[in-house]
Amino acid sequence: MAGGKIFQPSTKIRLTNVSIVRLRKGGKRFEVACYKNKVTEWRTGVEKDIDEVLQIHQVYMNVSKGEVAKTDVLLKCFKTDDVDKVVDEILTKGEQQVSDKERQHQLDNMFRDIATNV
Repeated sequence: MAGGKIFQPSTKIRLTNVSIVRLRKGGKRFEVACYKNKVTEWRTGVEKDIDEVLQIHQVYMNVSKGEVAKTDVLLKCFKTDDVDKVVDEILTKGEQQVSDKERQHQLDNMFRDIATNV
């Protein structure tokens, strides 16, 4: 190693506070990286700005590996290469990855709501 310098990749993007929304279509899995709370706000109509929902404005085959979906695959599965339309379909029809703590919190809230109504 010349000069003892350690190589650090500067182009690697670290995804923190990320929620992945997945959609299977045409035998392929498509993913988008979103902010955790913003996906539910987008689906209920509270949040209108797509840039506030998405962390990165791209469609992936695998977010964690950084594999971006190719244009020809998008054309084959979604019949369009317009990323905005594909992202919109993934956000509305896709399933959101939820952690155990979030799932337990949602169940607790639902239990409280039901108990209050009864």
